[in-house]
Amino acid sequence: MKTMKWLLLCLVVAGCSRVSSAQMAKADEHRTVSQIEDRLVGMTEGEFVPAADAMPEDKYSFAPTSGEFKGVRTFAQQVKHVAAVNYMIGAAILEEKPPVELGGENGPDAITSKADIVKFAKDSFAYLHKALSSITEKNQTDQIKSPFGEGKVTRLGIATIGLWHPFDHYGQMVVYLRMNGIVPPASR
Repeated sequence: MKTMKWLLLCLVVAGCSRVSSAQMAKADEHRTVSQIEDRLVGMTEGEFVPAADAMPEDKYSFAPTSGEFKGVRTFAQQVKHVAAVNYMIGAAILEEKPPVELGGENGPDAITSKADIVKFAKDSFAYLHKALSSITEKNQTDQIKSPFGEGKVTRLGIATIGLWHPFDHYGQMVVYLRMNGIVPPASR
């Protein structure tokens, strides 16, 4: 019996050591700035898009009206705004014109259905991923034109907006969802 306990203990210790070594090896892998940014934007997208999809279409025009909510964006406008800014950031990084007509920071007026708005958001994240893949150690600090009229910014600096900006609006979307009796997907 003692031999079995010792054998089991040795196997557990050996297994833990192997898992620990594998985790350390992964931590030591060199990831590029582009890979790190892309992974973080993927995490952002993984919260934002399901929240956009969770609101029923008949509630897409919802905006709070009581309290200090006068003039806030509707749920649909929140989603379209983030998507439009994603495109603007991606285009700035790539130093090209956005691949779709944006109509400014609020997105195209012609996109009105939930399906089209969610597609617009998904496509904007795909374009942002494409742009992030173009960032290298050599070009990350190059000065590029800001899409927001602020002169010049670094490619890496503008890329970080793609991480935090959607979460600003995600927080508002969560409030809108909960005000309509919907538990956000990330909280389920």
